[in-house]
Amino acid sequence: MADRKAELERKKLKLEQMRKEREEKNRQRKVKEGGEEKKVAPTSSGQSQDLRAQTDELLSSLGIPPASGNDSQAVVQPVKETVGPNEGAPATSAVTTQQASRRKAKLTVTKVGETNIPPRENVTYSKETQTIVVDTTEKEGHRFGARGPWDYYDDHSDDTCSLSSLVRGASSRLSSPRHSNSSPHHGSPRFTHHDMEWEDEFEFYDEVLTYDDPRGHSDEDTDSIDVHPAPTHHKMPHVENVHPTLTQEDIQKQEEKPSAPATKDSPVTMVKKVIELSEEEKKQIMMTEEFQTFFNKTTRVVERALDEEIDIFVDYAGGESEDMESDLRAGERLKLQRNFFDERWSKHRTVTSLDWSKQHPELLVASYNANEDSPNDPDGVTLIWNSKFKKTTPEYVFHCQSPVMSSCFAEFHPNLVVGGTYSGQIVLWDNRVNKRTPIQRTPLSAAAHTHPVYCINVVGTQNAHNLISVSTDGKMCSWSLDMLSQPQDSMELQHKQSKAVAVTCFSFLSGDVNNFVVGSEDCTVYTACRHGGKTGISEAFEGHMGPITGIDCHNVPGQIDFSPYFLTSSFDWTLKLWSIKDQKFLHSFEDNSDYVYDVQWSPIHPALFASVDGDGRLDLWNLNNETEVPTASVVAEGGVALNHCRWHGSGSSIAVGDDVGRIHIYDVAENTANPKMDEWSRFVRTLQELKQQAVEREEESSLGSVSMTSPLR
Repeated sequence: MADRKAELERKKLKLEQMRKEREEKNRQRKVKEGGEEKKVAPTSSGQSQDLRAQTDELLSSLGIPPASGNDSQAVVQPVKETVGPNEGAPATSAVTTQQASRRKAKLTVTKVGETNIPPRENVTYSKETQTIVVDTTEKEGHRFGARGPWDYYDDHSDDTCSLSSLVRGASSRLSSPRHSNSSPHHGSPRFTHHDMEWEDEFEFYDEVLTYDDPRGHSDEDTDSIDVHPAPTHHKMPHVENVHPTLTQEDIQKQEEKPSAPATKDSPVTMVKKVIELSEEEKKQIMMTEEFQTFFNKTTRVVERALDEEIDIFVDYAGGESEDMESDLRAGERLKLQRNFFDERWSKHRTVTSLDWSKQHPELLVASYNANEDSPNDPDGVTLIWNSKFKKTTPEYVFHCQSPVMSSCFAEFHPNLVVGGTYSGQIVLWDNRVNKRTPIQRTPLSAAAHTHPVYCINVVGTQNAHNLISVSTDGKMCSWSLDMLSQPQDSMELQHKQSKAVAVTCFSFLSGDVNNFVVGSEDCTVYTACRHGGKTGISEAFEGHMGPITGIDCHNVPGQIDFSPYFLTSSFDWTLKLWSIKDQKFLHSFEDNSDYVYDVQWSPIHPALFASVDGDGRLDLWNLNNETEVPTASVVAEGGVALNHCRWHGSGSSIAVGDDVGRIHIYDVAENTANPKMDEWSRFVRTLQELKQQAVEREEESSLGSVSMTSPLR
């Protein structure tokens, strides 16, 4: 810091010395004669310039800005004081030096930025009550000819007033001089709208709009402006929308058209005449793919809206009638919600399979066999129904050349529907494609199925899944949905090197893609494995006296794992409960009096399952409450036979199909469908009791067989 101060002191001393030398040289130059001064002037001027440059450099290094260009005058000033009685020479010298310094000035070109800020638009009012009066004559341009940039404002002046009197007449201030053709001057509106009419206490000349006049044509009260018709760069104040002038022809068209008259805020719109298409043009448009896609999509939306029934008289406060109705509903454990039936596609067909979508829970896919009364219709039909809306037609209609015996949604592909046919082909439909026929199908070859396919299912995860299919010839195939030209894997289901198992139904264990159970036509249930050391059929479970029609493994999540247990239905009028750990059934449910076609566990209740039979009866069994008779039963109307049942993913409703193509949706009461906290532990005790009864039954049967074989004495 001390060194810095010392350096500053040295520079200041040097600067002071240079200034003294410069003053000394100036005094010596002034004493010389005029002629000599002229000769020496350029040299001294150059030295002065050098000294100035050095001085400016020193000042800049110290952080002091250099002196302005007026130093030349400061240098010349002392001449008048040091000169003797002769005053003419010093004056001449000063003028000459000043002129020389001015001639030496260096000029450079600089870029000057220019900003044009419009004046402030102040609007003042003399009265609160205002009424806008539009002068149509002036708007049409008949009064002053060409309009200026303020055409949105109209005058209140009389036709007899001249433009000059309007501008300069202080006593008759009747109009703005904006229509003047003089030189353009720009201003801003500073007063009220000139089309405002005020109270009677004001004179007519107070009802004008005036502007700032830069030329001075204004008085103490009012500013005025003279605007040229040429366009300006100032922003015009917006007052209202100006609509185009209507001609006589437009007025006649408007009168002929039966439409609402034009208002101030809505301009007149001319309605185009509708072009009439010929019948051939209409048919061409209707046959285009774009029209078909649009029509199919919009008809589904319109049907949903038209079929909705909304009760606007709902009393949310409640009433006696509603209380009674709720009590009645609480007593109904199974209540018919709706039916799905299409006269065109469902009539005279049998429902062969049902499946709910996991991505879209309101969608239900159903497959149907052939309609013998309509040989021209497709043999196989698959319909997708929507339970969310009250429309009576299916969302999508798919068909193929062979009766569809099984169908399901592709779990990880919400737009794909898979079907197994009577001919052995696997077909694939896509609802994104505007066609009802399959987009893919498997070949009819020895590498694939050649017998009816009653079992299909998609197993695996999002990144690794396969389509599994089993036909009645005992062949099991694994497919990739991206390529159905040939199976990825296949195997023959045979038990102990005997003939192939005629599979009618199958089910995978919960959370397992390798182990599964199958039901067959030979009244036997088998366990099987896809991969590992024991692929194919492993064990047989005998107990039914008729072909197996349905099988389902327990898959309810909870505190306790019940995945080893599964249910079967059969033509022997019975249902049976099994465990893969025991080859003998745990319990037989024998309350039916006809073929039992299907059975399925509830997806949320561990001890609840449903079954359907040929009498049209839907039964709900809660094993925690009763094991001999169903907890709830309902018989379908019309004397039909129910052949398939599928629980909704929520467990609150169940869909059943019959032999005439009708699907019935039943709501299950909450106290029946929803499990309690202790249902899992109660079901454990129930299974233990059933196992104990099974042991006692086996002992009795063994004793009975011994007594039958012993000789009589």
